[in-house]
Amino acid sequence: MTGETTVSTAARIHGRSAQRRVLRALLDQLPTRGGPLLVTGEPGLGRTTLLSWAAGSFRTGPVFRPEPGREPDGAGPTAGELLAVLRAAARRAPALVCVDDAHLLDTAARAALGHAAERLPAADRVGLLVSVPGHRAVDPDFAPLPTLRLDPLAPPRAAALLDDATDGAADPAVRERLVAEAEGNPALLLALVRRLSPAELRGRLPLPAPLADAATLAAVAGGAHTGRSAAAGDLLLTVAAAVRASDGPHVDAGLVLDAVRRLRTPSAVAERPEPPPEPPGRREALPEQLAQGDDWLRFHSALVRRTVHATAAPERRRAVHRALAEALENGGRRLPGLLHRSWSLTGPAPAPSLADRLASAAGDGAVPAPYGLRATAYARAADLTADGAMRAERYTAAAEQYLLAGRPDRARPLLAAARARAAPAAVRGRAELVRGLTELRDGPVGDAHQSLLLAASLLAGDAPADAATAALAAADAAWAAGDLEGCLATLAPGSPRAGETAVRPHTGAELPGRHPATVVRDHGAGMRALLQGRLDRAAAPLGQVVERGRTDHRPEALLRSAAAALLLGNVDAARRAGARALAASRQLGSETLVPRALEYLAYAELRAGRHPQARAHAEEGLRVALRTGQRNTAAHHRAVLALAASIEEDPDTVARHVTAALSTARRHGLAQAATLAQWAEARADLGRGRPFDAADRLGLLVLPGPGRGHFAVWRLAVPCFVEAAVLAGRHQDAAGVLTDFADWAAFGADRQAAAQLARCRALLAPPEGADGLYRRALDRHDEAGGDFERARTALLYGKWLRRRRRPREARDRLGTALAGFERSGAGVWAAQARDELRALGAAPHGRGSGALTRLTPQQLRIARHVAEGATNREVALTLAVSTRTVDYHLRRVFAALGVRSRLELARVVGQAERAGPAEKTGAQP
Repeated sequence: MTGETTVSTAARIHGRSAQRRVLRALLDQLPTRGGPLLVTGEPGLGRTTLLSWAAGSFRTGPVFRPEPGREPDGAGPTAGELLAVLRAAARRAPALVCVDDAHLLDTAARAALGHAAERLPAADRVGLLVSVPGHRAVDPDFAPLPTLRLDPLAPPRAAALLDDATDGAADPAVRERLVAEAEGNPALLLALVRRLSPAELRGRLPLPAPLADAATLAAVAGGAHTGRSAAAGDLLLTVAAAVRASDGPHVDAGLVLDAVRRLRTPSAVAERPEPPPEPPGRREALPEQLAQGDDWLRFHSALVRRTVHATAAPERRRAVHRALAEALENGGRRLPGLLHRSWSLTGPAPAPSLADRLASAAGDGAVPAPYGLRATAYARAADLTADGAMRAERYTAAAEQYLLAGRPDRARPLLAAARARAAPAAVRGRAELVRGLTELRDGPVGDAHQSLLLAASLLAGDAPADAATAALAAADAAWAAGDLEGCLATLAPGSPRAGETAVRPHTGAELPGRHPATVVRDHGAGMRALLQGRLDRAAAPLGQVVERGRTDHRPEALLRSAAAALLLGNVDAARRAGARALAASRQLGSETLVPRALEYLAYAELRAGRHPQARAHAEEGLRVALRTGQRNTAAHHRAVLALAASIEEDPDTVARHVTAALSTARRHGLAQAATLAQWAEARADLGRGRPFDAADRLGLLVLPGPGRGHFAVWRLAVPCFVEAAVLAGRHQDAAGVLTDFADWAAFGADRQAAAQLARCRALLAPPEGADGLYRRALDRHDEAGGDFERARTALLYGKWLRRRRRPREARDRLGTALAGFERSGAGVWAAQARDELRALGAAPHGRGSGALTRLTPQQLRIARHVAEGATNREVALTLAVSTRTVDYHLRRVFAALGVRSRLELARVVGQAERAGPAEKTGAQP
């Protein structure tokens, strides 16, 4: 039963905000100037939808939508005639012309349209929107035009589209399958939904197999998958088949052409070898669906590639896989050759011998192969296996490899298939271990905790080392959730302990979370002692984990070393271990471990007060985490970005990262990420002079009660709370948290804590005691290092000195604070220091030579226009931005230059411009 689900026709456009902003800018400028824009992307990505949105949004003049194919070939207008028509249309009012699927125009019409678009003057007030598939954007007719490219939707955007189209009716597991199958193509996603019955959509009936069948793919591709000749069709099918056993979209051109030659003349190949084939394009034109490099071929569109393979005649498809298998086996490439051999079989019947050979090759660590290829081989071996227990084991092994490859979306269906079959406890335990580790990175951590505990119990008899690994990962899940009791119970002495050696995965590669026995034992003992407050007993076992990381080369052991170093406050060791874990993960090609290594590096830089470095690591970690489907890890990176932005960026940036982090944290129970994000929000308030708001937010995190923040994080926010609470007049609340913080400082896990404790006591001390405490705090900062925290103490001390009428000393402290904030990139705190210096009558440094080098290029442009006397509205019109954007940047300019009026700004800009050309180009990106 298919085709019964009705898709909402009112579904909003998802994931195209950036593209709509570009289109909106073009529409908004049409009353004064026109211009062309080429919208491009693979079939199904929404080119037609965007053009329709633009046409519906344009209200100031007529909209023309000529359709390809209305004129006989060669009967269309010339470029000059078309240009005259466009100019005439815009004579009375601005006009918008939308030409969808312009590649379907005949040759003369395409040339006329391209030439007219190129020659269209901006003064003619005509907007020309042209859409073509992605690979046609390089055609000579369209190549000169400015291009707006549509990319596949990110999984969260695709999921939002699915929810919008089905009113949230999809079962979560079905929802995830649909999003993964669509690969970011919105038209394919909606077509898959229409194919399902309501019962299938709600998970009450099994999904059809394959989920994206040939008819569905062909309907979305719209004919883009067909070759112009039989030879072109064979080449397209061979490339599409070869990609199935390759690491990425590129395939070896020599392999493809060898297979095509075997496909066309199988007997000749067997009788006599031939010279290497010529690259395509020398004797015949390359099909337009393909791109070519020196030694590779690939499809421009993933959808077209899938459609070519799915719509081919079954016998021809099997013949292509057979030819590829022969070519690969002839070249000694055993694993991909066996895969293609398996795809050349007729029917779904088991093939035990081939399945065993496939599984053996996939598990052979001596055979170089990426994780994704090993996963494909294990999954195919499972499909060909008759024995249920062995089938479950192979599906689990495939899921392991997909997890290492950073594809949890592909691991989950395989784990579901493994669970559906009867298997021994060890196999079921292994599946639960992989499932728990998958959820730990990309699901509710409470569910991950339970899966990992179940894995530990199932593995305890046959694989005690893996059982201990599962227990330690369960403790990680409880830690992420802020479940102190669960964490302690998991680490209790009665939990599964490590044996002498760890059970290795099939390929000798490390499954994420798997550790040698000694690391499991020591890390667990150290964590438990730390959580019990027995800080003296935590140092030795955690120190052993850190020390082993100096000589170990395995990513997981290095990640544990970095984590242990952070618990002990050894930031330098954490950075070293994190950097080595990052390098080792990249060398192994394990995408799933890269964002975790970057997470530890980012935390280490934050703890050291190096916010720009933390931001750089977190930005990269966020990109990789999102690409590899690790939403929980992405939430931690967003929390780090929020903390970094809380001292150096605008409030909108902080709010954006906080909102994104909390969105995932609340759905998946990530108490640690939530606490970090909320601390960032409060610190942004404090830096911008809003202590009451900061104290209210921080009080929820640090004061005793059921809503207190994560047990391992809230103490780090105590210094911010004490400062905010004192400024807000809440001295009693501030004093109440210092006892716990003093214990934390005494442990030595945070080298800034001793200085921060002295600063907090200075804030609460009577006048006769504060001076000495501030000096002690500065001395401790000198021992610990870290520009930002020292500058904060110097700022508070300078404020205190100014209010005690000690201006000379205050000026020295405030100047030191300003320099420290500027070196840390803490712009909002530097503004506070400048305000205090101005209150003393001291001009903050930076007004003379070099002042403009602190501005971004956009800020520099705005400052120069304002210095020339332009209003904010005039600047906005000149730079094609909103007045709100100008207002925001101008506030940042005033803060960065330490000025309070436009007249002051003009004077500073004038002085800097006269200082020389180096000043004029010195803005920092």
